[in-house]
Amino acid sequence: MIREIADRRSIRKFSDRSLNDQDIMEIIESGVKAPSAKNRQPWKFVVVRGKAKEKMLEAFRRGIRREKNGDAILPGSRQHLAGAEYTVKIMEQAPVSIFVLDGEGKGLFTPLNEEDRIYEIVNVQSISAAIQNMLLAAEEKGIGSLWICDIFFAYQELHDWLNIDGDLLAAVSLGYPEEKPDERPRKTLDKVVVWKE
Repeated sequence: MIREIADRRSIRKFSDRSLNDQDIMEIIESGVKAPSAKNRQPWKFVVVRGKAKEKMLEAFRRGIRREKNGDAILPGSRQHLAGAEYTVKIMEQAPVSIFVLDGEGKGLFTPLNEEDRIYEIVNVQSISAAIQNMLLAAEEKGIGSLWICDIFFAYQELHDWLNIDGDLLAAVSLGYPEEKPDERPRKTLDKVVVWKE
């Protein structure tokens, strides 16, 4: 998968060509093969496409409107609302979006003791590994992907619409790419690696 790691890009322009069920399931299956802390496998996936997509997008838009109108979950992040609106437009053109939940999550607004907080962190690590596997599997199939965290601007609205137990963590939009972005700059290894001998 070295090629997929090197070539994977975040895609923001998708064709309207549909994805087949087998490809979607194989991408998700790649996710569930990720390592997870104590093999808890905390992930849940909700595939949204077809007529359900418009209802999901409306829930997302409702959350952004709420954030704009002063009842904000993320008042210190108002400068990112335009980016969230752009994300909605990307999801509108993507044939499929997969919402990823922590099936064991306590919920975004639940106070946590130290032990529960650690469990939440390791579940997020496990689910992040699953998402990365999915992105690489999509790349291998020639399918573009976008890992989406802007869902937190509409956390409650999307969570209510999904109507499934678990803590909403992210979404991944999938479709055949209509662009081939250049690689984005990365920090050099000397900036991020410390050796202790």
